[in-house]
Amino acid sequence: MPAPEDLHMTVVPRTKAEQARIDKVTRPTTDFTAPETYETKQGGAASVRRGDTADAFSQPSANMSFERELDFRVGNGLFKKLWVSSPSSTLASDGLGPLYNARSCQRCHLKDGRGHPPESPEDSAVSMLVRLSVPDDGTAAVPDIEGYLADRPDPVYGGQLQDFSIAGHAAEARIRITYTEEEIVLAGGETVSLRRPDLQLVDPGYGPLRDDLMVSARVAPQMIGLGLLDAVPAADILALADPDDADGDGISGRPNVVWSLDHDRPMLGRFGLKAGQPSIREQSAAAFSGDIGISTALHPAGSGDCTAAQADCMAAPNGNDPENGDVEIGEDGLDLVTFYSNNLAVPERGDLDDPQVLRGKQVFYESGCTACHNPKFVTHRLENQPEQSFQLIWPYTDMLLHDMGPDLADNRPEARATGSEWRTPPLWGIGLTEQVSGHTYFLHDGRARSLMEAILWHGGEAAAARDRIIATPKPDRDALIRFLESL
Repeated sequence: MPAPEDLHMTVVPRTKAEQARIDKVTRPTTDFTAPETYETKQGGAASVRRGDTADAFSQPSANMSFERELDFRVGNGLFKKLWVSSPSSTLASDGLGPLYNARSCQRCHLKDGRGHPPESPEDSAVSMLVRLSVPDDGTAAVPDIEGYLADRPDPVYGGQLQDFSIAGHAAEARIRITYTEEEIVLAGGETVSLRRPDLQLVDPGYGPLRDDLMVSARVAPQMIGLGLLDAVPAADILALADPDDADGDGISGRPNVVWSLDHDRPMLGRFGLKAGQPSIREQSAAAFSGDIGISTALHPAGSGDCTAAQADCMAAPNGNDPENGDVEIGEDGLDLVTFYSNNLAVPERGDLDDPQVLRGKQVFYESGCTACHNPKFVTHRLENQPEQSFQLIWPYTDMLLHDMGPDLADNRPEARATGSEWRTPPLWGIGLTEQVSGHTYFLHDGRARSLMEAILWHGGEAAAARDRIIATPKPDRDALIRFLESL
């Protein structure tokens, strides 16, 4: 287990008096007659007014200075930049691929919101990617972390399927998803149909796919509040862990522990659907490499995720520039994208004093949902990140891994995460999904078409909470959805 300090931040230690105040304010409420103090501002002082346009997730932290907002806007430009293949006359924008999933960060995180799966078997997966690995044969180079599960890349297709390629190169395969419907009956006779996805990789471009290939479909998550989650003390997250279910409540959250390329040591995993990255900077660098084929100091290969078995891909021209640190996006560029991602603001709550919303909040708490979707944290006091420093936030996540049962399992390990474990996703902003992204698709692969479908897919550690909601009268189920939509 890593020490609880956070090496990627400049932290001012809390005093005993501050810690006592924090312990009091983050205690879960038992009063559902009125909103809690400060509950409107889900992202603390960084929260922005709840907008009514598709740009609701694209605003800078409200407590940001004018001078720092300039860096945010430049980072936004890099986030939206369309990369082109090498060689090109636009030296600052070349290096795409040769294999890739998208030409820009924005192409997957549309309007900084959620991606979506293909709408039909023939659609291209513009905002979905597929992670790949094969069973560990004992030869994988695994950092010395106790309990680490080797997610060994496929020796031909690498660690991620790239379904696009630059001219003259074959894409690795096409993603094809079909669905079968399953009906669930709720208390009172209401029925909900769940769609079960069947993922296939077709038209492989570099030889047959292995029979033992492990695949995991991932839809791009929303981007808001990442800097605030990054600023939550690791010690506060670890305090919520109960890997052996010592309290007997059936919930056994575990931290993921991953290898930090920045710090060359194990750190707490926070980002990615299985908490596979320890910081926003490392998550951003991994996405540049795997999704777009753009190199950084952390992933310096100009060929991106190409493998030695893909000789033409490895030999293709790239945009690594000696004047830019011999990579395609230098340290300044990576820092600006990280700063942008740090500061995409969380919108304020809506209708939080509505009686139906308050009743839905009570249903959420009393059904046991807060055992994983922890309501509140207070962030570190930080020297050089004023926007995230010492904020009371309401993300509704514990940032831990939970076994979600066989129906949601991808059966693919990632660091300490098993094939049935996922990080609890934050819920803030979930009610604005349709407004921002134009759809209401949820869960890691977008299979759920509504919030109720997402709830009904919960299994494993969440099965008891799900069953309580199935048995809940319809007016209370409707109130629960209204509460979630208010976040």
